[in-house]
Amino acid sequence: MHALCWAHARRQFVKAEDVEPVRVRCALDQIRSLYEVEREIAERKLEGAAKLAMRAKHSKPLVAEFFAWLEAELVEHALLPTNPFTKAAHYALARKPGLEVFLTDPGVPPDTNHLERALRPIPMGRKNWLFCWTELGAERVGQIQSLLSTCVLHDIDPYTYLVDVLQRIDTHPFSQVDQLTPRLWKRRFAAAPLRSLLGRTTA
Repeated sequence: MHALCWAHARRQFVKAEDVEPVRVRCALDQIRSLYEVEREIAERKLEGAAKLAMRAKHSKPLVAEFFAWLEAELVEHALLPTNPFTKAAHYALARKPGLEVFLTDPGVPPDTNHLERALRPIPMGRKNWLFCWTELGAERVGQIQSLLSTCVLHDIDPYTYLVDVLQRIDTHPFSQVDQLTPRLWKRRFAAAPLRSLLGRTTA
C-alpha cells in the first residue's frame, strides 16, 4: 500500500505563497486542521480502531472538503498552468489516493517526517558512502540503513534483530520472507530471538 506525505504536499503550496497568498493561506489552514486532529489523537493516546474512528469522524470530511475545494478553484478561476498554486493543486490531486491512505490504516501517519529524520544520518555520512565501490554496493548499504532505521522506529534493538534474522534466513520459507521485516518480526519472533554464540562485545 503506497501511502504519500501531506508534508510534501504542503510544501508545494508554501512555494506559491508569494503569488497566491490568499489561496495558499486557505490551503494551509485546511491542512493544519488535519494535524490538529492528529495532535488530539496523540494527546488522547488513541490507537487502532479508536484512532481510525477519530480520523473517520474528523479527518475524512476535512480531506474530502480539501480536494473538492482544490478542484473548484482550478475550474472556477481558470488559473494558468504556470501559476504556482495550479502546480501545487495538481501535485496534491494527482496523489489523492496515496494521501488518503492514513484514513483507512491507523498505523499510517499523515506524513513521512519521522522517516526523514530517521534517515538523516545517510546524507550526513555521504563521504563514507564513497567507499561502497559500486552502485550495487551503495544500494545494499541503503537497504541495510533502511532496515536499521525501521528497527529504531519499532523500538527494536538492531543488533538483536540482525543476529536473529541472519541465523534464521537460511531455513525460513521464501514465500514468507515478509515475516522477517522488522514490523512483522517483532510480532512473531522478538519474544524469543536467536542469539549469537559469540556473544555481544563492546569497544
